[in-house]
Parts: sequence; C-alpha cells; structure tokens
Amino acid sequence: MAHSAPGLPSHDWCSVHSSADSLAPEWLVVPDDANALAPGVWPRSSVRSPDGQILLGGMTASEIAGQYGTPVMVLDEDEVRTRARSFRDAFAAATGRHGTTARVYYAGKAFLSTAIARWVTDEGLNVDVCTRGELEIALAADVDPARIGFHGNNKSRDEIERAVSVGIGTIVVDSAIEIERVAEISERLGAVQRVLVRVNSGVHAETHDFLATAHEDQKFGMPFADAVTAVARIRELASLEFLGLHCHIGSQIFGVAGFRESASRVLELHEQLRAGGEVPLLNLGGGFGIAYTSVDDPTPIEQLAAEIVDAVAEGCAQRGIPMPALAFEPGRAIVGTAGVTLYEVGTTKPVRLGSDESRLYVSVDGGMSDNARPALYGAQYSARIASRTSDVEPALVRVVGKHCESGDIVVDHEYLPGDITPGDLLAVPATGAYCASLSSNYNHVPRPAVVAVSAGASRIIVRGETIDDLLSRDAGISTKEGAR
Repeated sequence: MAHSAPGLPSHDWCSVHSSADSLAPEWLVVPDDANALAPGVWPRSSVRSPDGQILLGGMTASEIAGQYGTPVMVLDEDEVRTRARSFRDAFAAATGRHGTTARVYYAGKAFLSTAIARWVTDEGLNVDVCTRGELEIALAADVDPARIGFHGNNKSRDEIERAVSVGIGTIVVDSAIEIERVAEISERLGAVQRVLVRVNSGVHAETHDFLATAHEDQKFGMPFADAVTAVARIRELASLEFLGLHCHIGSQIFGVAGFRESASRVLELHEQLRAGGEVPLLNLGGGFGIAYTSVDDPTPIEQLAAEIVDAVAEGCAQRGIPMPALAFEPGRAIVGTAGVTLYEVGTTKPVRLGSDESRLYVSVDGGMSDNARPALYGAQYSARIASRTSDVEPALVRVVGKHCESGDIVVDHEYLPGDITPGDLLAVPATGAYCASLSSNYNHVPRPAVVAVSAGASRIIVRGETIDDLLSRDAGISTKEGAR
C-alpha cells in the first residue's frame, strides 16, 4: 500500500519533473517505481513491509531508528557472513582446480569491530590490519595472530614490536628502511618474522586516482628492481623469513583485465626470485567493486576467482614453475553491501537553477561526518524513503548533510518521490565500507552507532557518541569536582 506524507510543502514537482531531468547525469534514469530497492545494491534481506517500510534483517526502519536514533549505521550480519563464505568458497574452488590453496583476508580498514572480526573469522577468513588500533581490535576479538597480516607504508617501531611479540602471521614490508626495522625488532625478541614484499606492477586500476595503488608515483610498495634488492637483503637476515610478494592494484574495481595483467607482470618477478630460494606465496590483493547504484555491475565473485586464478596458472605453466599458494584481499566487497545508513529528513528546499530547471535539496541529520566518500572521491550513492512508500511522481533530488560545507553531499543525484518531507526516514545503502571507518566529529557532531541486525533482532556493535563524549575530550572544560 502506498502512502503520501501529511502536511506536504506546496512544491509542484510534477510541473518541473521533465525539465529537471536535464540536470541528471546520463546514467541516472527516471525509475518506474521510486520505492523499489535495486537488487545487488541492498542487503539481500532488504524488502518492503506490508505498510511500506524498509525491512533490514527483519526489522523495520522505524523500529531501528526508534531504538537507536538517527543517523544510525545498520549492518546485516547474515549478509556479511554470506559474502565472506562466498569469497572463501570461490577462491578455494578456483585454486583447488590447480592444486594449490588460497587465503582470503578481510580488510580491517573497510570497517573493523570485534563483532565483524568474529563474523569473518568464523567463516574462514583471515584479517589484515594497518595500524596498532586495528591490530588491537582484532586481538580483542580473539583472532588468532597467525591469521593476521599487517600492512602499511609507515609502521612505527611500537606497532612492529607489538605485532611480532604476539606472533602475527605476516608483515607486508613496504621499504628498505622497514626491512631493517622489522629485522632488528624480531632479532631482539628472539623471533623469526615472516614477511611479504609489496611491489608495484605498474597496472593502474580504472578507478579514482587516490584508490589506485600500483602505479609508480604513489606511496605504496616498491618498483620491481628495488624489490629484487629487498628480497636479497631479507634472505640475508636470520630474523626474517621471505614468504612472497604482495601487489594491490586499487579499489572498487570491476572486471578482471587489470588483475590478469598485474598477475602476469608479478609472475615475472616471482620467477626471477625463485632462482635465489623458495617463494611460496603470492598475494594479488583485491579491491573488488560493489554496486552503489542500480547501473553498477560488479563481476560475480565466482567469475573473478576463476579467471584470476586461471591467469596465474597459465602464467606459471608458460614459465614452467609450480603454482604458489595465493592470497586475496576482497576489501569492501565483504562488508560494503551489508551496510545501510538511516537518516531523518530535516528540511527540503527546491533550488531554481534557471527559468525552467529546479532540483530538490533534501537535508538529513548526518552528512560528511558519517560518510566522507562523496566529498573525498565524488562517490555516488543511492537512496530510498525508508519509512513509507509513495505514488507521487519521482523528483530529482540531492541529499545533503547538516555540515557547514557546500561539498557536504550524501547522494549527489537520485530520484525520490516528490512528496519527501521532514520527518521521513531516508535509507542510503552500500555504506558498510569506509563510512564508519572514515567518520569524524566535524562541526562537533557525534559519530553514530553501528547496529547489527539479524532475524528480526538488533544489537549495538559500536556505541554511538554523545555530546558528553565530545566534551570529555576537551581539557579546558572543568569537571564538577574540579570546577573553578
């Protein structure tokens, strides 16, 4: 049953609907139903309830917002677990056909909490971290340190010492300086630390420049020539064990062409290094893309796994060398689609851009403090009214936040029912990755809670901040006991 909101403003969106389309990007089409949830963009459990509300993990949007307030980041636990299993199984099947094995690492930087760490390790994944904080979260979740990999271009001595002391599985070294640093700390602790060397294959993923991580002019990894020297040095050091190479070409990548080309190039170096000793592991990274809008078409994981592993097998056969064990880091593909952020609409405002063009601005109670990706990368998102449906003709809208920045955009272009009004709940899907982890207190806005849902129940997995939390960090504020 469709509903219209009471007390609507008097905007005549039907009269400007056709002209508003000229402001929309070519990829965005007027939907047949502005209430529909695009498959692949939303968690698989997401449906409309009989009264028109969006259900997430069996709970209505109003139930979740009523219990936890807004904004709130909602994670579908079953979606995370299902996607973790699908990546595990796809790579296990693909490598098994070629007589080798695969490790799949969950990217802690996408979003990490003790709950997430337990979910993914329960489903057979390893975890990669890149800071002391991420490492401590994984350890607090009782993740076996042997199943943790440590990334980063500037690991501190404190971070390395902590990692080595707990028996971390691998450290991905990023520079000659770091090799010496890890070796010295490992020797002092009486450990032999397994390391991978991160290299740049020169393959530039078709993505935002800041997300591409294998071209030469950036901070990660080493050129092949430097890697040869680095591996030779590692093999000289008794406190280090060279495990293999690591290469990551970027993030939010569709298709397999870039992975195939990168694998071919890295295998040339892999073969060269085998002349000096064993190279048992090849980590080809990941960064597999997800659907943020209805026009995004990510490659199915079974196809990705099969084609990437087949490419490695072909390259090894051409060179007459055995298949190494492989490792992959799917990144946002495990958790991104599992997340939906709920906001409350505060104001709506039509903005006239000419005599016959207008866009409806919809302001919500969050913004760039809980989702920085549109401001950082121009990332595109989708949105739907979550608390009801409507038969009113779709209007072109821009969803914006409450921050003092003109670039505070949550959803740049979307069609929503033209009767969207203050008090409506708005849901933005595909926010499970790089939203909570990039969140801030800009304008002194508290960061929202992260809530897990499953089978009609919910629980907080990361507590939301309060104004008191913000005040408690300000050293200039007197406490009652010490008031002056």
